Amino acid sequence: HPTKSTGRVLVVGGGIGGIQCALDLADTGFYVYLLEKTHTLGGKMARLDKTFPTNDCSTCMFSPKLVQVAGHANIEILTLSRLLALDGQPGRFQAQIETAPRYINAAKCIACGQCAEKCPSKVADEFNGALSQRKAAFLTFPQAVPLKYALDAEHCFYLTKKKCGVCQKICPAQAIAYDQQPERTTLDVGAVVLSTGFDLALTAQQGEFGYGRYRNVVTSLQFERLLSATGPYGGHVRRPSDQAVPQKIAWIQCVLSRDAARNRPFCSSVCCMHATKQAVMTRSHEPDTSATIYFMDIRAHGKGFDDYVERARDQHGVRYRRSMISQVYLNPENENLVIETFDHHLNHKLEEEYDLVVLSSGFKPADGFADLVRQLGLVTNPYGFLATEFDTPVATSRPGIYVCGGIEAPKDIPET
Repeated sequence: HPTKSTGRVLVVGGGIGGIQCALDLADTGFYVYLLEKTHTLGGKMARLDKTFPTNDCSTCMFSPKLVQVAGHANIEILTLSRLLALDGQPGRFQAQIETAPRYINAAKCIACGQCAEKCPSKVADEFNGALSQRKAAFLTFPQAVPLKYALDAEHCFYLTKKKCGVCQKICPAQAIAYDQQPERTTLDVGAVVLSTGFDLALTAQQGEFGYGRYRNVVTSLQFERLLSATGPYGGHVRRPSDQAVPQKIAWIQCVLSRDAARNRPFCSSVCCMHATKQAVMTRSHEPDTSATIYFMDIRAHGKGFDDYVERARDQHGVRYRRSMISQVYLNPENENLVIETFDHHLNHKLEEEYDLVVLSSGFKPADGFADLVRQLGLVTNPYGFLATEFDTPVATSRPGIYVCGGIEAPKDIPET
């Protein structure tokens, strides 16, 4: 019947929020299209080493959920896809989807990895925060879902220069498809859930505290990869400039958060805890390395969070220094970083040198989300996150479109 509602739901965003949302809906009986713009599900959680306050392995927690999603009869995964437009009414939406080419036939790919092994083109690995390299034929990470390789169209020698073609010659499944083109489809869905997540507000172009200019200034997400066993240094804490073990590491909190001058007066909610976790894990990996956290306020709001901070201070020797950082500058002799602060007790300027500086960046809505908001006609708050009402915290301004996770407001994994 033309007026009958459809029991299908489109979930936009394949991070941990979208994954859990899809599983809950599918278990309830809805058929779910799980849309993800990158090559694999997992989002930011896939890049984490451990999670607070239990220090459980992040991959061990979300990999079983990836397996559940991949094998669920009521879930259809659409990677490399984005929502272009949404027409119709709640219960009877028509969603226009565009899927970018993978340049590898996913139905044929057996994930043997020979294409990546023989590929001559090396590029910066975004998954590792550009701290290592990968091939133009690649798998984002070993537990990727779907477990299918892809070709990087910007760096593949054949796709850019019509040279090479070695992957097509050696692929045992004949899965290489250089001629793939973008495809558009229309899905009939009854509701849409947006779970597009967040990105770090800090970029190399801003040059904040030397990030992008000094090799030993890294973001909190890059440091997660430094700690990870699947990261660029195999889980050993090293600094990027010379791969030496850093003897002194500093964390600077509230970078591009609580900054009214830049219209970012809000707290990003999780930075105090992830910096504390990283400092604790650093001391666990390298007991002789000192860890100092420069903070404005410690906001450890969550079950067991405040106890976690106290244990970090009292049992793991993490130093906490309340200070607003004036500047960070480079010691060119050894590429160490000098942090300049003001001591209000001694009433004079202080300088301290560190081997590595980690910037706890605030969050912003995921790249491209502003365009999606305009296309869907949704209302956001002044900072670009989706606006919801107090008594309907998952409903957006447009009926039939709902929200979960970090695109509604910065939040940690359990709250997401």
